[in-house]
Amino acid sequence: MFLDHLILHLEAGHGGAGASSFRREKFAEHGGPDGGDGGEGGSITIRANKALNTLNPFRNCKIFCAGRGGNGAGGLCSGTDGASITLEVPLGTVIKDAESGEELAELLAHGQTLVVARGGRGGMGNNNFKSSTNRAPRHAQPGEEGEVRDVALELKLIADVGLAGLPNAGKSTLVSRISAARPKIANYPFTTLEPQLGVVTVDEVESFVIADIPGLIEGAASGAGLGIQFLRHVERTRMLLHLVDLSDPMVEPEEAVRVIEGELKAFSPTLAAKPCWLVGTKLDALQDPDRRTRFEALCRARGQEPLFISGVTGEGIRPLVFKIGKALLEYRNA
Repeated sequence: MFLDHLILHLEAGHGGAGASSFRREKFAEHGGPDGGDGGEGGSITIRANKALNTLNPFRNCKIFCAGRGGNGAGGLCSGTDGASITLEVPLGTVIKDAESGEELAELLAHGQTLVVARGGRGGMGNNNFKSSTNRAPRHAQPGEEGEVRDVALELKLIADVGLAGLPNAGKSTLVSRISAARPKIANYPFTTLEPQLGVVTVDEVESFVIADIPGLIEGAASGAGLGIQFLRHVERTRMLLHLVDLSDPMVEPEEAVRVIEGELKAFSPTLAAKPCWLVGTKLDALQDPDRRTRFEALCRARGQEPLFISGVTGEGIRPLVFKIGKALLEYRNA
């Protein structure tokens, strides 16, 4: 199962205690203080890794504790630093404080890091407190406690184009035809249970990333069906393709458009404002020509050229890819 949000419990290491010690040798009976410092507690860092695309590695392990710093010792021996931990997450991960909801960072670049729990500072040994007026200090500092916090991780896939539509609208078929991605395809709703990314080649230079998002139903923004857990993945896309199944006699094109646009608007006004093209699918299975006519009228009423494709025959797919590539190039230049 695709895991895209979770809460981790993180405990950074405590700093080691400084030592209170005095030099005692055969010919230095009254030697000075030689207590060493405690080691630093280990920290916990989150780093973005482009090789990952889910949060599944954290499914069975959500508690992480960094190493404690070692205590100082006599002879000016400092304690060892505690072992730090680096947790790797996919690009597009949003990190929030689980208690306050404050957004701490959004990791978008490979190698970008955030220290989410800092280790405690090691305490100073009594050697640090000697002075001309206090030649035999017995005071040494205890180590500081490391940070303990819960953080929420939320993954938003990074893609240029997001696919939206009712279940079984042909989204997975389109992705499989234009990219090397191989999402599961079958003739029943909710075949796709997790988002799929595919790289689409426009020509020798241009390409774009497309995201196949599981089908939405009415009430998705409130959690119905696969719901809200997948709507977040189209928030960061540059544009949307709204696929409408023209062959389904049970759902009129106007109703399909109303449902999806309503859910996008309910989830996020920003998402609803993104450029969105209507694309009629399953042209090869279309039985009622009137459905095509009404879909064309719907597109023109929105000031959009009607677009039609068939995943079975391939009709209209390459022209659609070129049209998307041209639009994305204009967005990037702008």
